[in-house]
Amino acid sequence: MSNDKTTKSTDTELHVEANEKHLLLDHSYDGIHELDNPLPSWWQFTFYGAIVFAIFYFIFYQILGGPTLRDEFKADNAKVEEIRAADAKKNGAFDMVTFEAFKKDDGLKKGEVIFTTNCVACHKEKGIGDIGPNLTDEYWLRAKGTPETVFNIVFNGSAANGMPVWSEVLSKEEIYQAVVYVMSLHNTHQAGGKAPQGDKVDDNGVVIEAAAPVAPAAK
Repeated sequence: MSNDKTTKSTDTELHVEANEKHLLLDHSYDGIHELDNPLPSWWQFTFYGAIVFAIFYFIFYQILGGPTLRDEFKADNAKVEEIRAADAKKNGAFDMVTFEAFKKDDGLKKGEVIFTTNCVACHKEKGIGDIGPNLTDEYWLRAKGTPETVFNIVFNGSAANGMPVWSEVLSKEEIYQAVVYVMSLHNTHQAGGKAPQGDKVDDNGVVIEAAAPVAPAAK
């Protein structure tokens, strides 16, 4: 009785499809052969085009002084600020007829609500002043005691005095209502009011005298 041994043989012969034989390169590594499959022409065009573009890009921005991203941002931001300023000038124009209309009906009550919600943090209740100036005396720090000047300060703000640009928060209607309420506080001289600041003005906004300097607190 003889033992039949089954032997396994591995076919190591290279198999190349008939339509690929012309692509077979004449070298191999560790029995691995390579076919010469070129990249698509569109891919090569994109690759070499990117190289050419990079050369011109480098020359324009690094040698010829082309604008950086920061420069482009500043230019674009300047245009935006110019548009915003023009829009603010257009929409921020004061109209006395509109102001007088808001003085009627419940404009004063709505203005008090707006003032209480947004302004008491700096001007306190009844406008007696805290961080912001006292609104109940005859003195004005930035405005001149007229509805128009008060409207302009509220609408455009005052960066020098920490006054926000309320036109970015309130509607134009709400600003008119707030101004109606602020004007109602003028010359009411509420108790506990902050010392005068700015200039004393008459009802026409004409400066009468400057506020007396505030004495420093005793230590």
